[in-house]
Amino acid sequence: MGFRRIDDLPVEGRKVFVRVDFNVPFDADGNITDDTRIQAALPTVKELTERGARVILASHLGRPKGQVVESLRMAPVAQRLGELLGKPVTALHECVGDAARSACEAAAKGDVVVLENVRFHAGETKGDPEFSRSLAEHADLFVNDAFGTSHRAHCSVVGVAAALPAEARAAGRLMERELSALGNILQEPARPFAAILGGAKVSDKITVVNNLLDVVDVLVVGGGMAYTFLKAQGHAVGASKLEADRIDVAKAALDKAAAKGAQLLLPEDHVIASEFSESAAAEVTDGIEIPDGKMALDIGPRSRAKFESALQEAKSIVWNGPVGVFEWDRFAEGTLSLAKCVAASSATTVVGGGDSLAVIKKYGLQGKFSHVSTGGGAFLEMMEGKDLPGVAILQS
Repeated sequence: MGFRRIDDLPVEGRKVFVRVDFNVPFDADGNITDDTRIQAALPTVKELTERGARVILASHLGRPKGQVVESLRMAPVAQRLGELLGKPVTALHECVGDAARSACEAAAKGDVVVLENVRFHAGETKGDPEFSRSLAEHADLFVNDAFGTSHRAHCSVVGVAAALPAEARAAGRLMERELSALGNILQEPARPFAAILGGAKVSDKITVVNNLLDVVDVLVVGGGMAYTFLKAQGHAVGASKLEADRIDVAKAALDKAAAKGAQLLLPEDHVIASEFSESAAAEVTDGIEIPDGKMALDIGPRSRAKFESALQEAKSIVWNGPVGVFEWDRFAEGTLSLAKCVAASSATTVVGGGDSLAVIKKYGLQGKFSHVSTGGGAFLEMMEGKDLPGVAILQS
């Protein structure tokens, strides 16, 4: 996967426009509750400042839908960044216009400037050429360090880069790690290669399923989407999550797995309840069939053992999505057991998706995986085999 790195850019004294992902969560009092995304950008920002760049950072925050929303201004993010860097960081009240242009021009070598929320302008998400040109006034060079937004052809992701020569664009350190980890495991995995897919809907992930079946040796399917597959095999699923209009799609995926010689593993027993409730009484089925009026909210012990046995043989593992309602402790054991199994594996392990990251955080499994992706939608689109606009613009 050919792309330039920041080593390839002559950054000293230049304005380096860096697209970062500072879309961090806040509490009701306006305090940042998780600065992981800010910390993830530190290697790139520090390296550029140490090499004498004039660093101009651009990000979105929340979904202001083209309007100025006071609670979504970037100033608190810039303040936290300054604390982490141990140096002043300038937060602008706009991202384009005369004042923003003057402030960026006035930045000295090693300075860091944070532009105002780019999504305060409706043109950002529409890829408006004029807004792209206005942002590009702040850029002698362009660095994309926001993998999580690179599946969007937005102005600050693609438009600014397109306004510059190809040799003036590069991937930041975070982006570099993402592309290397995901590219390697999808294109040259050590085998056996196993993937775990969870989540609610077949329709959300069927393209991922079909693409992974071309490359994996084992595909573990859990979560709500598993019950459409089980129904496609003719099993009773009770009141479990079911996409009746996707049964044929699930059948086709099962047929593809058989034709490819890949194992597509589904739950063989289930933790069920009479209602979708945290306080619902849980029971374990004797086998694969689910009684009428009951819904599966987690995989059962036999399924856990079967899945873990397959994963223990793997040399490469990709994991996206929980296999049960992990937010509720009585329906979390399946997801927890698989998470611990992957964490303990000596295989190359790549994890992505917001729910998977929430599992890792909930159970204190940080640092136990080869790579944890910062992208949700972008991670899935790479799993689907799609080209990401924010990556394609960087490639030589």
